[in-house]
Order: sequence, then structure tokens, then C-alpha cells
Amino acid sequence: MSSDGARKQFWKRSNSKVPGSIQHVYGAQHPPFDPLLHGTLLKATPKVPTTPVKAKRVSTFQEFESNTSDAWDAGEDDDELLAMAAERLNSEVVMETAHRVLLDHSQRQEQHKLQEPPGPGQKPKPAAEPPPVASGDLRLVKSVSESHAPCPAEELRRLSWSGIPKPVRPITWKLLSGYLPANAERRAATLQRKREEYFAFVEHYYDSRNDEGHQDTYRQIHIDIPRMSPEALTLQPAVTEIFERILFIWAIRHPASGYVQGINDLVTPFFVVFICEHTEEEDVDIADVSRVPADVLRNVEADTYWCMSRLLDGIQDNYTFAQPGIQMKVRMLEELVGRIDEQVHRHLEQHEVRYLQFAFRWMNNLLMREVPLRCTIRLWDTYQSEPEGFSHFHLYVCAAFLVRWRKEILEERDFQELLLFLQNLPTARWGDEEVSLLLAEAYRLKFAFADAPNHYKK
Repeated sequence: MSSDGARKQFWKRSNSKVPGSIQHVYGAQHPPFDPLLHGTLLKATPKVPTTPVKAKRVSTFQEFESNTSDAWDAGEDDDELLAMAAERLNSEVVMETAHRVLLDHSQRQEQHKLQEPPGPGQKPKPAAEPPPVASGDLRLVKSVSESHAPCPAEELRRLSWSGIPKPVRPITWKLLSGYLPANAERRAATLQRKREEYFAFVEHYYDSRNDEGHQDTYRQIHIDIPRMSPEALTLQPAVTEIFERILFIWAIRHPASGYVQGINDLVTPFFVVFICEHTEEEDVDIADVSRVPADVLRNVEADTYWCMSRLLDGIQDNYTFAQPGIQMKVRMLEELVGRIDEQVHRHLEQHEVRYLQFAFRWMNNLLMREVPLRCTIRLWDTYQSEPEGFSHFHLYVCAAFLVRWRKEILEERDFQELLLFLQNLPTARWGDEEVSLLLAEAYRLKFAFADAPNHYKK
């Protein structure tokens, strides 16, 4: 069979919806199994060999791998007004808000310059005006707070692109994800119905977690949760139980993918945003749920499940057999970076660093393992306001993220040091300003290539 024929047969099998034709994948594959490179279409197994290439690279990567460890071992609501509005969202709306991000950053940079102490012989500069309120903040608070004057879906997305104020982030995320209906009068009834529906799933399915057919899924979830971030949150027994239920119920109801390591991380942002509405802590990394009433915790659990499910509906091919969605996105990233920064691309190539070795995790975990949780939450403000934010726009964010480190990348001349750097990027002190710059650059890349559909190969 020709290579093209094998490729078509593989993708056909990978995306098949025939019951029983796709087996659960337990634990993320890093790099993932690629039958085209291995020359066979074998069924997935728990232990997957690394991608074979020429002898020198295999030896180098195996030596590196032996001395290091990875950082991480639809349509169910009859109200689709927000989803329909998102499909009609004009690119000019996002363009306008992204321009405001750039303008706001320029103003902040100018303010920092004005506040610098004068040098010898220089006159003091006049004090700068206070930095402007982030674009849309006041209007967004007003829009979502006044239940009788709801914000139109397109306007809500436009105002949310450059960041959502913390007090209204929970309800805004529920609206943006399509979990809450745009009609304010229907929201209470929708919440009650969906929460009851979730706990009906729990009652029906959760006791099967120790059955022979499901115990491996539950065991893997149970192992993965304590490894999640932030530890102060996931080590709380109540949170562990909630996460186990959410992930197990989702896996049971989505047999095409089942549970795959990486999905567990996608629970955290929703849970933290929703629980912080009921806690006093300002730092999202240390939210204490011990004082949250049981009925509130139940509501947060159900809301988290449904919002996570909405997110995964758009990227589920990331988690089906052999994870074809991630493999495709990594190839797209490689092609895109080769066009926007050929020097960085060639440097990685010359030192035999493959994109799968670092970017697989970027796609699998949506950069959650690369930036602090507070930055992930800010990223998701924009992802949820962008059409196909978690799939299409995320690709441009990853490209901007890689090129952001071009100086450090080009200075490294060793395979092992390069890979260690790319897997442990120095973002611990990142905040809103760094994320805003990253999003602005991703926006610029997206529209720079908007009229050039061949800028990456599918």
C-alpha cells in the first residue's frame, strides 16, 4: 500500500464511530504512537515506543528521556443562541478588541517610561495618568449584572476578548460556553435541569467504577488527580472526589475517546473560577473548599462538568485513538513556525529537536502545564470569546509562545539543553501583561495569514 493509502486508511480507522472499534487510551502518549512511522496499524498498547528516526537521534533522545521525567505522567441544551451567534461573529469584532489590547499595552509601556527616575541632568517627567480600565470591563460588569438587560452574544464576546473581571467571570464563562441560555429568564430553570441531569448520571454510572470494564479508567483518573496543579487544591479530599466523578462520568459518556491523561487538567480552570465565587481567597491557587456549603459544592461540580464537556466537544479528536487531532495540530505548528521564524525552525531541526517532543503537551493540555493557573484563566477568557478558540486560535497562541523564546532557543547549542528548556519554560512569574502580549501577537499572526490558507499543511 502506498504511504498516502496507509494514511487515509489510518485516519478512517481513527475517526470511526463504530461501537467497540476504538479502545480507551490510558495515559497520554509522548510522543504519541504514529502507525505511519512504525509501518503498521496495530492496536494501541499502554507502552508506546518513541518515534524511530536515524540512529543518532534515537540514542540522544533515549539518553535524555532516561534521565528526565515528563511534567505530567452536544447539543443537549435546546438553547443554542450563543453558539449560533458565535458562528456569525465577524472577524472585525475580534480585530477591534485585539487592537485595544495592543493599544492598552502601549499605554502601559509609555506609563512605565514616564515613571522611571530621571537620569543625571534630566528634568523630572510629568506624572502619567492612571492606566485605563481594561477594555470593556465596566460595560461587561454592567451587562452581565443586569439580568433584565442581557448583553447580546456578539457584544459579550467582544467585551470578553481582552479579559473578564473576576466578579463576573463565573456567569460570563457559563454564557460564553453556551451552558447558560442568552435569555435571562430561562437561566434558573436551565441550571436546575442540567444540575439534576448531571447527578442522575452520577447515580446511574458512578457505582460501576470498580466493575471489570471500567476499573482501569477509574484507577488512572485516581492516580492522575494528585499530580495536577495546584496541589493545594487537588489534595483536598472533597476536591479529589469531585474531580474523580466529573472525569469518570465524562469518560463513560464519551466511549470514542474514554479517559486520556490531559483531560484531567481541563477541569481545574472551570472549577476554580466557579468555586472562587464562594470563597474569600484572592489567590486562585489556594482556594479552600472546606468552608463551602455542600449544596454549593454540588452546583459547582455540575456546572464544571457541563462547561468542560462543552469545551471538549470542540476538541474531542485530540483524545481519540492515537490522538489524531493533536498530531495534526503539531504538524500545523511546525509548518507555521517554519514560515514566521525560519531561523528558530531551522535551529530546532539542526539540533534534532522534534516538535512532538515539546508541543504535544502544549496541545494536549492547552498550555496549562506551561503557564501559571492565573494565566490559563486569563487565556481562557479570550479562547471562549474567539470562534474555535480552543482549537484554531490556540495554534497561533502556541506559535507566538514558541517564538517568544527565540533568543533563548537560538543560544542553546545542545539537544538535551534545548529540550529541557522547552519543557520547563520560565513563566512562573507571568501575569496579565505577559498573557495580553501573547494574545496580541497570536491575533497578529492569525490575521497576517488569514488570506493565505496554505500557510500550514493539513
